[in-house]
Amino acid sequence: MDRIEYEKMHAVEDRMWWYHGLHANLLTAFARTGRARVGLRVLDAGCGTGGFLAKLGRAMPGLERIGMDVEPIAAELTAARASIPVCVASINQLPFAPGSLGAIFSADVLYHRAVDQDRALADLHRCLAPDGVLVLSLPAYDWMFSAHDRAVHTARRYTRTRLERLLRAAGFAEVRTSYWNSLLFPLMVMRRKLMKTSGAASDVMPYPAPIEFLFRAAMRFENFLLRCGIALPFGGSVLAVAIKHG
Repeated sequence: MDRIEYEKMHAVEDRMWWYHGLHANLLTAFARTGRARVGLRVLDAGCGTGGFLAKLGRAMPGLERIGMDVEPIAAELTAARASIPVCVASINQLPFAPGSLGAIFSADVLYHRAVDQDRALADLHRCLAPDGVLVLSLPAYDWMFSAHDRAVHTARRYTRTRLERLLRAAGFAEVRTSYWNSLLFPLMVMRRKLMKTSGAASDVMPYPAPIEFLFRAAMRFENFLLRCGIALPFGGSVLAVAIKHG
C-alpha cells in the first residue's frame, strides 16, 4: 500500500471498529482449531502496523510471534508496537525453512496486485509444519470493487467457494470458511456502490463515538456466532482456516 495508508492504519488500528472485528475473528478462528500451545512459532504474513500481533501476544502470551511485511515502514511500526522480531519480505517468497512455522495469519494480503496468489499460497503451505494452521481474511465479491480498492491496490476479491478451491489446490486438506461483516454489509454496499466519492481514498478513518459503539456491537455479535461454529452466509470479507496435514 501507499505510505499514507500505513500511516492511517497505524493511527486508527487500536480503536476502529473494523480492526476490532477483524482481530477478534482471526483469534477466534485460530482458537477453535485447538492448536495454540506455548512455544508455537506464529507468523503474521503482511503484518501491517502490528496491531493484530500485539493483540495476539496479549491473548496468547506463550506463542513465539514473528512479523513480516513487504514495506520497511510497516516492519518498523510493528517492531515498535508489538516488541517482536519483524522481517521485510514478500509473501510471494517467504524467508522461512520448510515446516518451520506452526501457524500463519494473513489478513488482506493475497488480494494485492503485487501478490501472485497461487505462488503465495504454495509458499505458505511449504512453511507450515504438519498440522499447521493458516488463517486468512480477504475482501469479498468482485462486484464490490470500489474507490477503497483502488486506494489499497486491490487486484481481486473472493467468495467462499473460490477461496476454498484455491486452498485445496495449494495442498490444504481441511478447509473451513465463513463470511463476516454481515450485519453491516448493506451499509457497506450503499457506501461503496451507491455513494460517489471523490478521488481514491480508503475507508480507514476514525468514526464518531456512537457509530463506533453500534458497529463494534455488531462485530461482537458476529464473533459470538463464529465462536459457536456458525458460518455466516454473506458479508464484506471472507474468513478461512486451513490445516496442513502431514
